Amino acid sequence: MRENRLRTMWQNDQAVVNGWLAIPNSFSAEVMAQQGWDSVTVDMQHGLIDEGDMLPMLQAISTTSAVPIVRVPWLEPGVLMKALDAGAYGVICPMINTREDAQKLVAWTHYAPMGTRSFGPIRASIYGGPDYPEKANQTIVTFAMIETAQALDNLDSILSVEGLDAIYIGPSDLSLSLGCKPVFDDVEPKAAEAMAHILARAKHHGVVAGVHNGRPDVARARVAQGFRFVTLGSDARLLALGSQDLLKAMKG
Repeated sequence: MRENRLRTMWQNDQAVVNGWLAIPNSFSAEVMAQQGWDSVTVDMQHGLIDEGDMLPMLQAISTTSAVPIVRVPWLEPGVLMKALDAGAYGVICPMINTREDAQKLVAWTHYAPMGTRSFGPIRASIYGGPDYPEKANQTIVTFAMIETAQALDNLDSILSVEGLDAIYIGPSDLSLSLGCKPVFDDVEPKAAEAMAHILARAKHHGVVAGVHNGRPDVARARVAQGFRFVTLGSDARLLALGSQDLLKAMKG
């Protein structure tokens, strides 16, 4: 089966630098993936992407060595299984708030006897290889998003669920849930303390911790802190920032 470079990098204590796709277009996905990201995530939650867009975007990412990931819209078995059957090598699921949520996530992303994922890797076996059915459970990476006060209350019970590989902090939603301003980078002290606590407990349980960022200086600092999966911006954000820089240079 094709190697999942996320697992290899984490075994070597390396941080994965992840690109983010919000624009529903296979060409922009290909352009992003060609730039050298370790992984690229198709965002079906807040991106403008539906299931019909997802497949050609995963195919575009597959022209590179970047690991294809999908953030699904919600904790729902059908969309999780569709993303994996289409060839995602990792799935990020939002709003995992309880141990039961985490158990469902693991079950729906793993084949029996570990889980209840329905068998039908129609494109996944093309991308992953003919031995995909035997090795998928040990290759696919499952992320639970920790982004609410409720998830903080249940953190250890979530992190102790067998088969959960990683957690992913959404700083904006976590901040909102804690009564703070929703930002990626310069989070308020209460949110920063919560993020440090999540990271420490994830390390204790042997679960990889990831986080969404807006600026590279913040992402580098979080890697130094111990995060091993960091997202920087998005295709839409990079397009806007690049255009702004050019226009400032011209009009200035």
